[in-house]
Amino acid sequence: MDQFELTILLVPLAAVVAPLLAALVRRALVVPLVVFEIGLGVLIGPAGLGLVADGRPLELMSQLGLAMLFFMAGSEIDPQSMRGRTGKRAIWAWVASAALALIAGFLIGDSLAATGIIAIALTGTALGTITPILRDAGIARGPLGATISGAGAVGEFAPLIAISLFLSGHEPLAGSITLLLFVAVAVLAFWLASSGPKQWLHRMVSATLHTSGQFAIRFLILVLAAMVALALALGVDFLLGAFTAGLLSRVVLRGGAPDELHVIEAKLESVSFGFFVPIFFVATGVSFPLATLFGDPHALLLLPVFVLAILVIRGLTGFFTPERGTSFSDRRTSALFIATTLPLVIAVTQIGVEKGAIDESTAAAMVGAALVTVLLFPLLALVGRNDSVNPNRAESESADTDANADADEDAFAEDAHE
Repeated sequence: MDQFELTILLVPLAAVVAPLLAALVRRALVVPLVVFEIGLGVLIGPAGLGLVADGRPLELMSQLGLAMLFFMAGSEIDPQSMRGRTGKRAIWAWVASAALALIAGFLIGDSLAATGIIAIALTGTALGTITPILRDAGIARGPLGATISGAGAVGEFAPLIAISLFLSGHEPLAGSITLLLFVAVAVLAFWLASSGPKQWLHRMVSATLHTSGQFAIRFLILVLAAMVALALALGVDFLLGAFTAGLLSRVVLRGGAPDELHVIEAKLESVSFGFFVPIFFVATGVSFPLATLFGDPHALLLLPVFVLAILVIRGLTGFFTPERGTSFSDRRTSALFIATTLPLVIAVTQIGVEKGAIDESTAAAMVGAALVTVLLFPLLALVGRNDSVNPNRAESESADTDANADADEDAFAEDAHE
């Protein structure tokens, strides 16, 4: 086999093996799935066995996976939850994080561009990554879950705006104009989706939901493609288009039968987390410059510095995001989940390396630090909580499904252990 054929085979294989490994260690330690996906990518990539190369086909699939990840993050957000005090606290917390991140970027970076790259990367929250963990922990639907999700939504959306304004290659004025054009078209799309007649859409969704037509899924993928194409055409970061498409998908399907919406959501999750998103994380591992990180003492020194910076910048503000009267345990959980980041760091550092603002060793240190937050912070956030995963308790029909999946994984782990 040549390397292209190995890539076609080994990347999906890594995506299959990752949840098996997660199930094996689940009885002793709950490790986020993305850690195994990235780790296996490193193993089969140039830094490991050298079986898979970071070529153009894999890069394209990785970008599609990243777009799907941000699309799903946007689709998880309920606009109602961002209104009132929850939304205001989330916004002010991110503004405070941005101020602290600018100070950190100035101290660590060696240029204005590096300062911007570092600052934006330090203000993100991996909403798409932590949402499944919040569901499994049984806190996604409560007040704490709403607080974390609200802060995570701002932590996804605001950095994307910052990327479009400051890292798009435009002058600040031109960047602002293109961003306003994108917002104007997006607002028009939201208005049409919410006010136009949608009986035909619901009829087509119902008629094809269990057939090969799958109109709902095809239509939502078209919405994603249209918003990403619009973002690229205007010179706005394509992830902003993907995230906006996720928000728009909720409006497009509003008014449909609840049971059908549940099926559509399950199908979208199957498409994204069953194929595209795992390829993104495996490809991240393949392209991760592990040798550069361990071969540069300065980069190794920066890794814990970035971990600490993320914890302070997002964790400190996340600690004070919940309402007054919230227990210390809930504040700690909020801080650690809000400080969990990865996809945005990957995207921002790629831009930084391409523009020559930061070198590969600094980018490797930042991505490595973000990976540590995914591995460590959710685990610490759930330590000592009495509402953690319980397969015998469910908050909703979807929680029942998650509980059954957890039981299956535990059964697999028992069989494998025996």
